[in-house]
Amino acid sequence: MTTAIIGVGNLGGTVARHLVAGNELVVLAAADEAHAKALADELGPKASAASVEDAIAGADVVVLATWLDQTKELVPAQTRLLENKVVVDPSNPIGFDENGGMIRTLPEGESSGSVVAGLLPAGAHYVKAFGSLGADQLATSANREPRVVLFYATDDDAAEATAQRLIRAAGFEPLKVGGVSDAGRIEGPDGELQGRIFDLDEARATIATEGVKT
Repeated sequence: MTTAIIGVGNLGGTVARHLVAGNELVVLAAADEAHAKALADELGPKASAASVEDAIAGADVVVLATWLDQTKELVPAQTRLLENKVVVDPSNPIGFDENGGMIRTLPEGESSGSVVAGLLPAGAHYVKAFGSLGADQLATSANREPRVVLFYATDDDAAEATAQRLIRAAGFEPLKVGGVSDAGRIEGPDGELQGRIFDLDEARATIATEGVKT
């Protein structure tokens, strides 16, 4: 299985490093193709770089490691290529005000998961994953004992199986919070499960306490 990672900033680069360390094949793509190639060269033979179109076309799984506004432009332009792909969406509806404070970029109650899922072609397999921790947390929390949980949300069996596999390969423990309608619980800036470090027992207990559907 090959995973295309679109965007190689803090989050995309971290996911790429963890997946390569977990023996996964990745293809990196970014608006700055030289940046993607430099990271691929650094990561070694399990990583390569390609244009966005070629990366999506040649992959089984596509991780949209881009800001939500970028994803909203990217997905409609790549609809044909995303058909039948597993699409992993780590996006959060966050931006920053003039003072550098974090703000919500979508109306209250609307998740970026619902926005991105709604843009995809009918044959795509959508899962919200790899965004429940910040990039810095993600970078430092892999392969702990006990393993740190990464939450995911999906209504699709194929996407669920792929998310579990990739989360484990990246050095984390997967735990489902529900379907796409529950994605807001694991998104910043105000999801109650976002940015929280749990092992599996703690995460299950928290989900049960907070009434999240499993």
